[in-house]
Amino acid sequence: MHAYVYKSLRKFEAYLYLREKDAFGLVPEPLRAQLGALAFVLELDLPPGRRLARADAEVVTANLVAHGFYLQAPPVVLDPLVAGGVGDG
Repeated sequence: MHAYVYKSLRKFEAYLYLREKDAFGLVPEPLRAQLGALAFVLELDLPPGRRLARADAEVVTANLVAHGFYLQAPPVVLDPLVAGGVGDG
């Protein structure tokens, strides 16, 4: 499977994978609005067994097949000053 990756210029470290280049119509409008402007980052193949840095390639592929897109959300960063954050306990 082929994927086209775009980064959100509004949401830091949010990436949108599409099964077709510039097929933004596959993404629900409320999600598109949250992401704001998108910049093309790269085109990649997702053969079986492919490893990705911050996403499970099988999950990405399944979402591309079923929905036409996959959203890689920014990593969760815990606040060290809030209960449950880094250094708590």
